[in-house]
Amino acid sequence: MSMPAPRWTGLDDSVVLVTGAARGIGLAVATSVAAQGAIPILLDMNPQTLGIALEAIRPLAPKAKTFVGDVRDVSAMDKIVGQIADEFGRLDGVVNNAGITRDMFLLRMTEENWDAVLGVNLRGVFSVTRAALRPMLRAKRGRIVNVASVVGIIGNAGQANYSASKAGVIGFTKSVAREVASRGITVNAVAPGFIETDMTAAIPPAERERLLAGVPLGRLGSASDVANAILFLLSDSASYVTGAVLQVDGGMAM
Repeated sequence: MSMPAPRWTGLDDSVVLVTGAARGIGLAVATSVAAQGAIPILLDMNPQTLGIALEAIRPLAPKAKTFVGDVRDVSAMDKIVGQIADEFGRLDGVVNNAGITRDMFLLRMTEENWDAVLGVNLRGVFSVTRAALRPMLRAKRGRIVNVASVVGIIGNAGQANYSASKAGVIGFTKSVAREVASRGITVNAVAPGFIETDMTAAIPPAERERLLAGVPLGRLGSASDVANAILFLLSDSASYVTGAVLQVDGGMAM
């Protein structure tokens, strides 16, 4: 018999923006906050998958909305966040989840692959967070959760660009947390390990076995494992937690 999902205080009727929300971890987060009574705002670059995601979430959250946009586009993120604040009167939470990989050993890595990953994974967190802080600072409250990665802590061969971007997200999280703590805004990160998503589905079987050998819990994580950690950081239960990096990695980086 499965146990019901816990109810977190502070999420009812809150407005939560989730980037990269059309699939994977982002969709799991958007669905989870909707199940908690929040109004999820789904942001992604793919209008087709975004539309499918919205239809799945609407029974839980009739006021859910979607925006199509590129998190690297600073002016577009300013405009989208402004629209959210104008329509709902507030923005209570942000989950910076949008991310890409372009894996390759460094000697073969192109400048384009480096810039693409740093652009989405790090510049995107900057542009969305800076835009979101404006309504949050006015309200003197808010929750920002950035999706980093275990490889931003321990590194991984063939992922110098991805690891650098996620290490940057961790440093960014800690710095911004210090800047805005006095205004009632918390900024935290989660660092997932290897999670069952479209990205990890492409890993060859031999490499998958090698990765699993390094996970003390002996399995890949699920998108809901990460979403549950994010729900905690968005909730009132985490009101005294800021600048933290919560590892959701099955013990990989302990």
